[in-house]
Amino acid sequence: MDAETNPRGIPTFPFMSNVTDYVKSVDEVEPTLQRFQEMVSKYTFMQQNVERRAIGLKEKLPEMKRTLEVVKFLKTKRRDIAETEGKGEDKGEEEELGGDDLLGERQTTRDEIETTFSLQDTLYAKAIIKPAEINDVYLWLGANVMVAYPLDEAEELLQGKLDKAKESLTACDEDLEFLRVQITTLEVAIARVHNWDVGEKRKLRAEGKIAAGEGGKDKD
Repeated sequence: MDAETNPRGIPTFPFMSNVTDYVKSVDEVEPTLQRFQEMVSKYTFMQQNVERRAIGLKEKLPEMKRTLEVVKFLKTKRRDIAETEGKGEDKGEEEELGGDDLLGERQTTRDEIETTFSLQDTLYAKAIIKPAEINDVYLWLGANVMVAYPLDEAEELLQGKLDKAKESLTACDEDLEFLRVQITTLEVAIARVHNWDVGEKRKLRAEGKIAAGEGGKDKD
């Protein structure tokens, strides 16, 4: 019969309800303990991999959220500007908002936004953009590939990636808890089998069926 698994295919180690019956169903105790230890190592290896994946997702999520918020913001500003222009509001006041300030820096009008963007990790620059004129955004897809997307498609793509990343992080948390339970169950099984073996050897020595010192030392 196939072993039970969690939704990601990680096998479940069944709880050992009766140590005596279990040990009697296997050939020897030592190979059983060795097999259990190997299973602990495999579960621990999987746990470390899942932890690394979870850390990577937690680092990427804030950036993904910010990128999606920028696209939504641009769409909102485009819509607001279009509605303002559709109402035929006087643009004279907007023109008055332009020009230079006392320091010689250009001021923005109502249809412009001053923003700061990253050139490198610690280097930023200012820019003035006009949301009404922005139809596409450029997104990094990895492997030095950048693709232009219309705002609606960019929002759909980013929202899908964000939702998938959140689902993956939830799955990682579930897998980590599942793996912790399996490791604990195995460690308990190792202790119970070892203690059963020690007790059986003590009983056999007391009955004179094996010589003193035979079968290894007792360890409480």
